[in-house]
Amino acid sequence: MSTSTSIRIDQTLYDQARSEAVSEHRTIAGQIEYWAKVGRAALDNPDLPVSFIAESLASLAESCAEATDFVPRSRRA
Repeated sequence: MSTSTSIRIDQTLYDQARSEAVSEHRTIAGQIEYWAKVGRAALDNPDLPVSFIAESLASLAESCAEATDFVPRSRRA
């Protein structure tokens, strides 16, 4: 169950979140939550590139039904 909490944020951050939310098909709150998750994971894993963290979180959000099997391009004999 999700609860709602109001917070104050800088207007510039809000505007950036609104812009990104449109292109990422998220709500503004969803975009800020996503940034927070990526940021938290980046702080917990400073040795990993942020792009890797973001892609990993995105893959975890996909359903198993949408997953495709890995097929190597070539096989070594």
